[in-house]
Amino acid sequence: MPYECYSVRPTAVMGGIVMQPKYNKQLVPFARQLRKEMTKEERHLWYDFLRGYPVRFSRQKILGKYIADFYCAEAKLIIELDGSQHYEPEEMQKDADRTSFLEGYGLTVIRIPNNEVTGNFCGVCEYIDTAVKQRTKASPE
Repeated sequence: MPYECYSVRPTAVMGGIVMQPKYNKQLVPFARQLRKEMTKEERHLWYDFLRGYPVRFSRQKILGKYIADFYCAEAKLIIELDGSQHYEPEEMQKDADRTSFLEGYGLTVIRIPNNEVTGNFCGVCEYIDTAVKQRTKASPE
């Protein structure tokens, strides 16, 4: 299970609410490895679009018990690139659980198939740009 870790331990209990650590420190070496060994689609999206994007993105960002492919804190946006294995029933359930967990923290998860990055790169970039702008625009007064 490359992106999941079930050993997150509570650090404190306050007012009956279990507070979890900001991220699982056990995932740090794995996140570093994933940054060094990005897929060709991740490299393409990172080096040809997200790295120079005006709103800061992080790659292989640890969020709780998961590692997000790309994360924009300002937009509260996660971008996941999905290879063919993500369309197997078991993996689809894991992805749904992961998305639910992350959305519980007010984050939006965008899932993009790898073949879209390869075959429709401009469309993927426009989609991400629109999502970021929608999530970062000031609320009307």
